Amino acid sequence: MNQKENILKIKGMDCPDCATGIEKKIKELPGVKNYSFMYSSEKLALSYDENEINLEIIKQEIQKLGYKIEDGEKKYEKRDLANTIIFAFVSILAVLVLVEIILERLGILEQAFLAVPYWVLLAATLVGGYPIFKNAFKNLINKSVTTDLIMSVGIGAAAFAQEFSAALLIVFFVRIAHFLETFTVDRSRQAIKELIKLSPKTAIVKRDHAEFEIPIGELKVGDIIIIKPGTNIPTDGKVMKGTSAVDQSAITGESLPVEKHIGGEVYAGTINQRGVLEVEVTRIGADTTLGKIITLVEEAESHKAPVQKFADRFSALYLPFVILVAILTYLISRNLSATIAVLVVACPCAIALATPMAVVAAVGRSAKQGILIKGGKYLEILAKANVILVDKTGTLTFGQPKITDIIPLAGQSEKEIIALAGSIEKYSEHILSKAVLDKAKDEQATLIDPEKFKVEAGMGVIATINHEDFVLGNKKLLDEYKIEISKSILEQIKTFEVAGKTVLILAKKTSGILGFLAVQDVIRQEAKEAIKELKRLGFKKIIMLTGDNKHIAEAIAKELDIEYRAELLPHDKIAVVEELQKQSYTVVMVGDGVNDAPALTKADVGIAMGITGTDVALEAADIALMKDDWREVPQAIKIARRTFSTIKQNMAFGIGFDIIGISLAAFGFLPPILAAAAQSLPDVAVFLNSAKLLKGKK
Repeated sequence: MNQKENILKIKGMDCPDCATGIEKKIKELPGVKNYSFMYSSEKLALSYDENEINLEIIKQEIQKLGYKIEDGEKKYEKRDLANTIIFAFVSILAVLVLVEIILERLGILEQAFLAVPYWVLLAATLVGGYPIFKNAFKNLINKSVTTDLIMSVGIGAAAFAQEFSAALLIVFFVRIAHFLETFTVDRSRQAIKELIKLSPKTAIVKRDHAEFEIPIGELKVGDIIIIKPGTNIPTDGKVMKGTSAVDQSAITGESLPVEKHIGGEVYAGTINQRGVLEVEVTRIGADTTLGKIITLVEEAESHKAPVQKFADRFSALYLPFVILVAILTYLISRNLSATIAVLVVACPCAIALATPMAVVAAVGRSAKQGILIKGGKYLEILAKANVILVDKTGTLTFGQPKITDIIPLAGQSEKEIIALAGSIEKYSEHILSKAVLDKAKDEQATLIDPEKFKVEAGMGVIATINHEDFVLGNKKLLDEYKIEISKSILEQIKTFEVAGKTVLILAKKTSGILGFLAVQDVIRQEAKEAIKELKRLGFKKIIMLTGDNKHIAEAIAKELDIEYRAELLPHDKIAVVEELQKQSYTVVMVGDGVNDAPALTKADVGIAMGITGTDVALEAADIALMKDDWREVPQAIKIARRTFSTIKQNMAFGIGFDIIGISLAAFGFLPPILAAAAQSLPDVAVFLNSAKLLKGKK
C-alpha cells in the first residue's frame, strides 16, 4: 500500500450541508481510506492509497459536482463582476418591491406605484436564484436533500402560485442569508488569517558575501538571512551573529520581548525589535513553528467535539422532517402560502455551524495567546474534566535542579566524586544529569568517556569507566543490582530527602557505595497561583506524579497543598491514569511533553507546557502551551468551558428558533416573505455569540 495524505481547498464548501454531495462521492471512491472536512477553512483532508487512486481523479470527481478546487492564490474572475452586477439589479428590484409591499400593508399606499410586469419579476427570480438552483440540481443528481433544494422548491411553489413578488423576495433573502453565512464563517477564520499574515513574503539572504531579497518560498535550510530591526522574522533559525530583543508574543503569548544572542533560537512570525541579526535557517515553510501552529489550527475542526455528532445527526434528519411538515401543512390546511413558508424558514446551517464556528474562533484566538488546542474534541473533554495529574520535574518545578551537597563516603574528595559522577552521566539527557554535569563544569573536573552506558528508566544510570562498572541513581537502582546500603547511610539520605532534596547514590558494583549527591529543584511560584485557581474552578483532585521518593514528593505536595504519587516509573504513570479513568474520572495530564509523552497520550486530555520548537510535544499533546507558564493551564480550562458553553447556547438557539419558525409558518402566522427574511437570523446570532470567543476574554 502506498498511502498518501493531502489537503484540498474547495471553494464554496463552508458548511456540512454544502459538503453532503462531496461526502457521498468520496465514500464511493476506491482507495480513499480516511477523510475529514474543515468547513470553516473550506478544506478537505484526505488519506488515500495511490495504488488504487490518484489525487487528480479525486479532484475531477469533486469538480464534477460543481465545486472548484483552488490551487495557490485566489484569482479574480470576470464572472465575479457579472455576478455582482446581476445581484445588484436583483437587490434593487427586490428592495423596491419590498418597500411597496410594506407601504401597502401599512395603508400608506393604496395601489402599487411600480407596475413591474410579472415576466420581469420571474426573469429576475430565475437569474438571481441561479446559484441556488444550480446547487440544488447538482445535489439532487447525487441524491442529496439540501437546504438549497428545499429553497428551490419553495421559490418554485411561489412562482407556480403566481406570487412572483414573493418568489423574488425569497431569492433575495436566501442570497442575503448565503452572504451572511459566508461572512460569519470568514470572520471566524480571522484569527487564522492574522497568524498567516505574521510571515513576510520575502527575506534578505546572504550569499557569496552579497545580500539578495528573495521570495520566502526560495529559502533553503542552511541559508543565512539578515533580520533588520522592526521586521518580521520569516523562518525558524539559529542566531549566528548579533544580539537583539525579539517580540515572541505571536507565538508564545509572552508579553515582554526575549533577548537573543549567538546560538539562540528565533521563530517565524516573531518581530526583531532592535539590532541586526544574522540567522541560519533551520526550518522552512510548514515545518516552522508558526507553520505547524497554522496547520494545527486549521485542522482543529477535523477533531470533532462529541456534541458535533449530535448536530450532524440532527442535520441529517432535519430536512426530511421539514419536507414531511410541509406536506402535512398542505394536506391539512390546503394553504400553499403556509407550505412555502415552512420550506423557506427551515435552515439547519445555524445548528450545523454552532460547533465548528465556536471551535474555530476559540482555537484561532487561543493560538494567538500561545495556547494550541488541537480540536473541539479536546475542548469539550477539557470543559468536563475533574482530575488533573501533574508531572513534577520541569512542570511543577523549573526542571533546573542544582547540586547542593556532595558527600564522599569512601575516602575520595568531593571533586573526585563529582568527576566520576559527571563521567557516568556524560551521555545522559535526563534533567538530573544536567545538574551533575553543570557542577562538574563549575569544579573544572576532568571527565572520562564511559566505555559502556545504559539508562535505567526511573532509576538512574549504569556505566563502565576504566573497565569498572559504576551505578548512579536512586535506592531502587542499587536494589536492582543488589548493592547494599547501610542503615547509617540510609539515615543520612533520609535527612536530605525530608528537606525536599533528591539523592543520587554513587556506587561501584564490586566494592559498594562511594558517596552520594543531593540535588534540589525549585517550585515555580506561578504553579502555586495556578493550583489555587484550579481549585477555585472546582478541581477537587490534583495529583502530582513523580519518580522521586516519598519524602521528597511529600515535601513538595505539602507546600502546594495537593495529593501525590511517588516512586513512579513511566509505566506506573500510565497505570495511575488508567486507574482514575476506571473510576469514571475525566483525566487531564500536564507534563513537559517529552518525558511524559506516554502518559499525555493515555490521559483524556494531555497538556504539554513550554514546547516552543519541540516537535515531540506537539505530536504527543492534545493541548500545547507555547509559554512555560503554569498560569496558562487554568486559562486553557476557562477557554474550554467558555467554548462549550457557547456551543450549547448556539445549538439551543438554533433548534429553538427553527421549531418556533416552522410552527408559526405551518399555522399561517409567518408569510413566505418574512420566513425568507427570518431564516438568516440564526446564522447571525450564532456568529455574534461565537465572535465573543475571538475577544479572548480571560
